[in-house]
Amino acid sequence: MKERKGHILWIDDEIELLRSHILFLEQKGYDVSIATNGDDAIEFLREKGKDIDLILLDEIMPGKGGLQTLSEIKELFPGIPVVMVTKNEEESLMEDAIGYKISDYLTKPVNPSQILMVCKKFIEAKKITSEKLTIEYLQGFRAIENALMTELDYQDWIEIYLRLTKWDIELDEHPELGLRESLFEQKRRCNIEFGKYIEKNYPEWIESENRPTLSVDVVERYLIPEIEDGKNVVFFVVDCMRLDQWIMMERELHDYFIVERQYYYSILPTATPYSRNAIFSGLFPIEIEKRFPELWEGNEDEERSRNKYEREFLEDLLQRKKIKLKSKVRYFKIIDPDFGLGVEQNITSYAQGQLTAIVVNFVDMLAHSRSDSTVIKELSFDESAYRGVTRTWFVYSSFYRMLKTLSKMKNVVVFVTTDHGSIRVLRGSKVFADREAATNLRYKYGRNLRCDEKEAILIQKPEEYKLPKRGVAINYIIAKEDYYFVYPTDYHHYLNLYKDTFQHGGISLEEMIIPLVKLTPKL
Repeated sequence: MKERKGHILWIDDEIELLRSHILFLEQKGYDVSIATNGDDAIEFLREKGKDIDLILLDEIMPGKGGLQTLSEIKELFPGIPVVMVTKNEEESLMEDAIGYKISDYLTKPVNPSQILMVCKKFIEAKKITSEKLTIEYLQGFRAIENALMTELDYQDWIEIYLRLTKWDIELDEHPELGLRESLFEQKRRCNIEFGKYIEKNYPEWIESENRPTLSVDVVERYLIPEIEDGKNVVFFVVDCMRLDQWIMMERELHDYFIVERQYYYSILPTATPYSRNAIFSGLFPIEIEKRFPELWEGNEDEERSRNKYEREFLEDLLQRKKIKLKSKVRYFKIIDPDFGLGVEQNITSYAQGQLTAIVVNFVDMLAHSRSDSTVIKELSFDESAYRGVTRTWFVYSSFYRMLKTLSKMKNVVVFVTTDHGSIRVLRGSKVFADREAATNLRYKYGRNLRCDEKEAILIQKPEEYKLPKRGVAINYIIAKEDYYFVYPTDYHHYLNLYKDTFQHGGISLEEMIIPLVKLTPKL
């Protein structure tokens, strides 16, 4: 028995002239019902509309015309796609039909292949796409598995992460394929190998000029050349933004900008006091400690205390590189909507300067709020939902409105990046430390730190990772994969408290591989 592909209602007062087309569709596996006028069509839909997958609608019919029929169809069944079929090629009619939310438009005479294409588009598209996606996914899955058995370089890891992120987002639209678990396991395997790769290569990177772009290189390699070329640069740093979150935002920008996306690696630990300070200063943490010793006084890596000097760091970096600006650096940190609105209202004026830096804190706040609020966690219960919440925030944010304003300005180049990403932590790693150790979940520093070295990197000599010494006998540990540190005291309570939260500071593809996006206004 031939598979039935869908049910079509064809409304046309000259339906007898279309018998060959109807027969062709039936031979292709579609059920076709007919109506010769608008009233009969509406009556049919009242009885059997729930079974209809597509409506083909003639525009000119005696009695109730096509547009009036269309209006009534949309009131009854707004979700059924309607394709207008007409002899009339007037632009005004097309606009009227579009206003009534038709799905497509065909001009008579139509041939069978046109009709078949429309049917496949609106009835079988998801099935066809799903089948093709499954084949592509399985091919991509095997390609990554084969790559993991070879010696990879930093560019290979970027490509692997891009593929994983692409599948992650595409599977959002096809949950019926049941490929999520397979992708999750492959991501976990990739992060195991990526952790080994970073542990082996990172100490050499930070001593070599032949390395991937790191946080410390961003301003010098990307912003300064634009300034020297006479452009006004607006630099957004969205705290704690993952690549998948950015891709959801980027989709909203292609009408306004030429979008060029590149990638770099966050320094370790992948936490704001280290990676964002490195961006603005162009210095590794140990170099910041020597140049600004007061920064690392105290024992907590709390953002407000560790990131108070970003404007000064940026000015110091420009001075070291002998970049003289005609106007002073403008720097803003948006941590609440009211302040963001104020920056938005003045963004045109700020962008007249040669360099404006704006830190946007919402995504980081979202990650922390998810840990503390059951409502936020319900809204972003998994990574797909987390991406969706981020996109929803973006389209209503002052950040988005600022970008749209900047897209209308000449001689302006916009850069968007982040300091680090985040990972959804699912496995606890027991850690032993004295009372003075830092409390971070993905990295710690202090004396006498001990943990399972399969689950973290133990750094006994901070200078080998260009980290602040902070005094005598200070060690660091940095979590790998999706582990988070838990002390033995009240272990199970804290294990459950922080499981399935988004954290940063450790070593994973999601935290370390960072998008750096250049937006050039299309004007």
